[in-house]
Amino acid sequence: MAPVTLRPGLAALVHREMEQDDGSIVLKMNSLVDTETIDALYEASRAGVGVDLIVRGICCLRPGVPGLSETIRVRSIVGRYLEHSRIFRFGSRERGFQHYIGSADLMPRNLERRVEVTVPVLDPTLCARLDEILQTELEDDVLAWDLGSEGTWAKVETERGLSAQERLMQLAVEREGDLR
Repeated sequence: MAPVTLRPGLAALVHREMEQDDGSIVLKMNSLVDTETIDALYEASRAGVGVDLIVRGICCLRPGVPGLSETIRVRSIVGRYLEHSRIFRFGSRERGFQHYIGSADLMPRNLERRVEVTVPVLDPTLCARLDEILQTELEDDVLAWDLGSEGTWAKVETERGLSAQERLMQLAVEREGDLR
């Protein structure tokens, strides 16, 4: 909970991934501005941790900089619907994932001057749903933009034609049908 334990708790999770051969971090949020968190992610990248960031708005981290952030990828999904969830995932398939959801963006105002809560998600079905959301957004090539090492955004262009928002709507409709 911010302002007391959220920043150090996230830093501890980042550092734990640095101790693993298969360290992996996926963070989905609106903004990444907090310099302490950015420094921890840079440190993780230099240790070889794979870091995927899905940031809807402001991102002050520079991905893909040699010797600093080579293992970090930043993308933004811009479409009809507001991407507003905060999902934090640490771990690997082999070791297992730890999932967290919460209200805080990684900004000083959220981590220092507000009461913000992040909670672990323990239910396997809900964790699988969070993984599905993250994977879909990481595979999007219709609405996604990637942030380059020079600080400019480039439209993702591949041949899959996967819109995360369309896919997530389709999954929601399928689930609704399953509930009837």
